[in-house]
Amino acid sequence: MKKLLATVAALATMSTMAFAERYVMITHTQGTDPFWPVVEKGGRDAAAAIGADFEYNFDPSGDMSGMAKLIEAAAASNPDGIIVSLPDADALGGAIQAAADAGIPVITMNSGLESSAAVGALMHVGQPERLAGEKAGARAKAEGVTNGICLNQEAFNTALVDRCEGYFAGVGGDLNMIDVSNDVTQIETRTAAALSADPSIDGVMAVGPHVCAAANKAIKDVGADVHLACFDLSPEVMDMINAGDAAFTIDQQQRLQGYMPVIVLHLYNTNAGMLPGANIPSGPGFVDKSNAASVASQAGVNR
Repeated sequence: MKKLLATVAALATMSTMAFAERYVMITHTQGTDPFWPVVEKGGRDAAAAIGADFEYNFDPSGDMSGMAKLIEAAAASNPDGIIVSLPDADALGGAIQAAADAGIPVITMNSGLESSAAVGALMHVGQPERLAGEKAGARAKAEGVTNGICLNQEAFNTALVDRCEGYFAGVGGDLNMIDVSNDVTQIETRTAAALSADPSIDGVMAVGPHVCAAANKAIKDVGADVHLACFDLSPEVMDMINAGDAAFTIDQQQRLQGYMPVIVLHLYNTNAGMLPGANIPSGPGFVDKSNAASVASQAGVNR
């Protein structure tokens, strides 16, 4: 009897292992942005909650063709679902559509809200980026900004362009977006050059947390008196807000962007195609001195 029970238990374990769901997440990070480890953690936490396997991958070069190959490789491994950021629909759409055509459910997150359905994804999890930019710009204008610049570390990323365009829709004036790259030295140098070239600039919008930190250093080095606002959270950004160096940051709650797609795919696969009735907006929300203390412990961990 003991042998029989042991055999049944072993078979049950093997069965569970054999049928464990497996989800693959692919994002466009180059590994230098503190934003993405929080997204990855969200995905891993969700997978652990449902007993699924989880794989995370990105192309360190940031090259879109390399990211497309990662999507193709993930599809070839026949996972139960793919979660992918969509910064460039032209470059990535073919690989995503091919995965969907092969019967693999795909959810886009973070970037690519407007293109998600067109490339075959089931839905999108993320914030409406232009709206987030507009809200940031309107607040910056209310706080005195009349002539701003927007620092974009990924000029190819439609979501970040939307943030900058939205910012200027809120502030007023023509788009003044500077491609600063993801290199901290370049961010500092190009920000300082822009501020030195035009002393009338009184507002800086940085669309990533590491960009905001580097911009803050450039502002101090130049001695400029400008309104600095950020997108996303990191411990350094929270320190800047508490010190009065940054007015606010937009929180898109990136842990949700990692967590919710795994849960939705699990429900879709185990409940006859169950899906939410619409995309899931993860933001925007404001973090400033009024709520920084309550959010600070989550920065870089779960937000």
